[in-house]
Amino acid sequence: MLIGPVELATLPEWEPSPGLLVSWYPSPATRAKADEAPVSPVPPSYIQERHLRSFSQQAARGLDHSRLLIASCEVFGRCDIRAMTYVINAHLRRHDTYRSWFEYQDADHIVRHTIADPADIEFVPTEEGEKGAAELRDHILATPGSLQWDCFSFGIVQRPDRFTFYASIDHLHADGQFVGVGLMEFQTMYAALIMGEPPVAMGHAGSYDDYCVRQRQYTSTLTADSTEVRRWIEFAEANDGTLPEFPLPLGDRSTPYGGDMLSVTLLDEKQTQRFESACVAAGSRFIGGMFACVALALYELTGAEVYAGTTPKDTRSNQAELTTQGWFTGLIPVTFPVVPTSFDDTARAAQISFDEGTDLAQVPFERVVELVPSLSRPRPLFSQINFFDAQAGPLAMLTKMFEGLNMSTHSDGRVTYPLSTLVGRFDETTVSVLFPNNPVARESITQYLAALKSVCVRAADGWRPSRVRNAAELSKQPAH
Repeated sequence: MLIGPVELATLPEWEPSPGLLVSWYPSPATRAKADEAPVSPVPPSYIQERHLRSFSQQAARGLDHSRLLIASCEVFGRCDIRAMTYVINAHLRRHDTYRSWFEYQDADHIVRHTIADPADIEFVPTEEGEKGAAELRDHILATPGSLQWDCFSFGIVQRPDRFTFYASIDHLHADGQFVGVGLMEFQTMYAALIMGEPPVAMGHAGSYDDYCVRQRQYTSTLTADSTEVRRWIEFAEANDGTLPEFPLPLGDRSTPYGGDMLSVTLLDEKQTQRFESACVAAGSRFIGGMFACVALALYELTGAEVYAGTTPKDTRSNQAELTTQGWFTGLIPVTFPVVPTSFDDTARAAQISFDEGTDLAQVPFERVVELVPSLSRPRPLFSQINFFDAQAGPLAMLTKMFEGLNMSTHSDGRVTYPLSTLVGRFDETTVSVLFPNNPVARESITQYLAALKSVCVRAADGWRPSRVRNAAELSKQPAH
């Protein structure tokens, strides 16, 4: 899937040209400092805690877990290894999240260890020899796991006239902001050095540790009677006491499997423009209209008259955090009635629910479960809709910054914790779904994407409801 200037795909789909691989690894002295790092009083953020819990529990069941954010950028010329070494180390020392590693004692006890002095971090280059596409993919996938300190890696693939820089970072330490702000940091520092300029003074990066402390301070003030918590409780109680799962069959979850991704174009450029006009005319915005389409597609597949799902929101809240490396993500609960005969009514209801729920992104659902033990933590494959809008926000900035460059971001091809529908709006509107790689899930996601495309086109061209399949029709689907 292409989102603006950035290609989004799973790593197994990446076909880089062969080239000389140079990787950067921690020096022996740095590894020793990491091993000796003392326990820190700074707690993990709630989303880090969720990630580590899921990673550990899936591993105990013999199942893999998606965890890597992989970004790459193609650069003309030969890589100056000395300059790139400086840039990588400057980046790692600048952002305090990289100084931490976590000890998983059990689901309720995760302990942070932190290297005290950022100057103790030193990565050194190692020439790995010529590698083909499969070897490069395997090398990146071998980035150490979430419970190891060095769960991030960097490298370049040199070819005769250009090289590809890549970063493979465990989600513990990065979110989508890295693709724009993080790569821009690398590019700015590297460009200055190879032009003979002194190192760029990047300014204060903010502190992810500080964010983790502030988050816990805020959540400690919440009670089961807090307004924000009550709203999460109402949402969860309407969905079996937890976050809603994807409503179509996804196969036997006890069987080990990898992950895969299917992508389709929902709307071409002109249809996208008409779709946005239809959203505005309905008293909604693009995001409300797209939620409506998801809900209407699922209604046509399952007959569900109420939509319930979640969508992530960046929780950065001050200027310093805009350049802070870390995982700043909360969830917004979205639920609304489906009106099969009216896209307008459904889109308005979706927009109202989304707007009213945005402040709940600051309240981790796990904190709600702590306060109300009758509720349950999110189960694997809960339903999540991700939106990438290249017309506004960080992606608009990214489009301008990297115009003309060949950039890619990849999931690692493992199974994601939520089942994520990723909607990207640029000139066209595209969608990708990451799902368990088994025949049952593939059939469900294929039907889901076909229904979603049909609904989006009908919404853009004047709403025409489709007959929902009844229970008898659904029962005739292939046995799963």
